[in-house]
Amino acid sequence: MSSNLLVVEDLTVTVAQKKIVSAANLEIPFLSVTALVGGSGSGKTTMGLAILKLLPLGFNVQQGRIWFDGREVLDLSEERMRLLRGKEIGMVFQEPLYAFNPVFSIGGQIAEVLRVHTPLNLCQRRARILELLVLVGLPNPQRVVGNYPHQLSGGMRQRAMIAQAIAAGPKLLIADEPTSNLDVTLQAKIMELFRKLKDELKLSILLITHDLGMVSHMADRVAVMTQGRIVEQGMTKDILKDPQHPYTRTLLETIKV
Repeated sequence: MSSNLLVVEDLTVTVAQKKIVSAANLEIPFLSVTALVGGSGSGKTTMGLAILKLLPLGFNVQQGRIWFDGREVLDLSEERMRLLRGKEIGMVFQEPLYAFNPVFSIGGQIAEVLRVHTPLNLCQRRARILELLVLVGLPNPQRVVGNYPHQLSGGMRQRAMIAQAIAAGPKLLIADEPTSNLDVTLQAKIMELFRKLKDELKLSILLITHDLGMVSHMADRVAVMTQGRIVEQGMTKDILKDPQHPYTRTLLETIKV
């Protein structure tokens, strides 16, 4: 049995014949935090979207394979992918204000995930929503259930999005720059929440970020990406101690590990 929940092999993604991701390989072990780190435009968000088959219009997978829990993702039909997204792979986007639907309440949007992906009845879904909001540390969950996204602060919206992402009990959580729009104090709290959820829910996490300092405190493994290529990957402690690629060394110069 493989020790990896997700394996990306030789993935190349293009748009208008330009390679956004080029022959990338990535492994995410079970019950681990793996960070995909790189600067703006490096291709790391495209990698995350490719795993979920949510690439923007005009983006195409030119070659490669993506294996999730023994299944080849790119061969799955759209119907099968809809069942996979949310149920087995959750996604936390960079800006939840735009990821949430503005015309539906927070509770209503979490309820829809539970309706589609779980056998819970209406009363059970209502109880589960409150449990999830408590789990992610939102104060006064009875009020938050009826709030709309714009009525919450940035930190509260991010916690609500995490609640939605974990609602159906996924095995993998993809978090794309989940703290980039938050202040330093809130960033630390959200990262602590991810660590808590990983242990309590037995999650694997793919953390997409530009912040190698965050990676040093959060991730078991790290893959460094630049110009569409993964140039180095391995155990975080090893790469931070002895980086092999010049780009990784440049990233390290910007932080104090």
